[in-house]
Amino acid sequence: MDVIVLGGGLMGTASTYFLAQHGARVTLIERNRIGTGATVASFGNIRRTGRHLSQLPLAHRSLRLWGEAEKMLGRDVEFRATGHIRLIFDEDSLADMRAYAEAALPWGLELAELSRREIRARFPGLGPDAVAASFSPHDGSGNSRLIAPAFAEAARRLGAEIVEATEVETIRHTGSSFLVASSKGAFAAECLLNTAGAWGARIAAQFGETVPLDARGPQMGVTEPLPHQILPVVGIWTRNKDHGAYLRQVERGNIVFGGAAERVAVNLDPGHASADPMRLPLQLRAVARLLPAIAQATVIRTWSGCEGYVRDMLPIMGRSATTPGLFHAFGFSGHGFQLGPGVGDAMAELIMTDRCETPLDDFRVDRFGRAA
Repeated sequence: MDVIVLGGGLMGTASTYFLAQHGARVTLIERNRIGTGATVASFGNIRRTGRHLSQLPLAHRSLRLWGEAEKMLGRDVEFRATGHIRLIFDEDSLADMRAYAEAALPWGLELAELSRREIRARFPGLGPDAVAASFSPHDGSGNSRLIAPAFAEAARRLGAEIVEATEVETIRHTGSSFLVASSKGAFAAECLLNTAGAWGARIAAQFGETVPLDARGPQMGVTEPLPHQILPVVGIWTRNKDHGAYLRQVERGNIVFGGAAERVAVNLDPGHASADPMRLPLQLRAVARLLPAIAQATVIRTWSGCEGYVRDMLPIMGRSATTPGLFHAFGFSGHGFQLGPGVGDAMAELIMTDRCETPLDDFRVDRFGRAA
């Protein structure tokens, strides 16, 4: 089977790899360079905590693949299962965490509740005012700069064609195949997989499928290297978006942080997102609640990226509802990094075998029309 994959972020490169592994002849087309879009702007968080319950089967599938990534791809993509801790500062948030933990348990996610004393003993320096925390020991982080190029290179070794710096001009469906005209020539295939991220809704619209998606940019930052003392990824349970910060410390000592700054609208033409330095002080105050020591650190870089946010914050994933041979995997609403390998594996299974062991029905492209 021939498949064209549109979009060279983590979803596209992982799908290309697993499709090639299944024996498909795959061409991946990327408008810029592999992994330079939302993937490289990602925080690198590999978490299951707090996900919509319908995403947990996919998240479990993906976590298993993250654990196999180095052997599978032939390079270290810096996946570290250091755990994921979410700090809690008030009783309402504690109630929210307990309700989520109970609901998630039948879905295979076990969250440990840590007391104030346990936080101090196991993670000194974190959240001195926290009253409790949740802890998921098998989650962690990965390097967002390495993962998409690693999947692309591994796919290339399996025979996939990777076409970069290529603008798609037109897409036509002839009934039995898709014809893609581009700045580097024409491509044809029986199947088309739309992994175009924030641009994915535009492609879906060409086939009569309307997705309520907004392009937005988060604000991220990184500090100078500090003595390494924080192993887990750190987040927060809160209903207040101004407090919703998160951080992790990389092995070189730098602290990567994000959250607590409103995601700004991004124009898809050209699709460049930039951080706003005026919002940095508010963001750092929220991060310092989790780690007071960051107040003394120097921020050496800030950045943003263009992400696609679907109205209900769930991805678009699965078969087209209008066009045979068309498949979608986009709109991961700022929390797709952990899901990436699982998405690629699931989409390859669906395209090549016409079934998928992971339930995807909640992510159907036509769910908004059906709800109406």
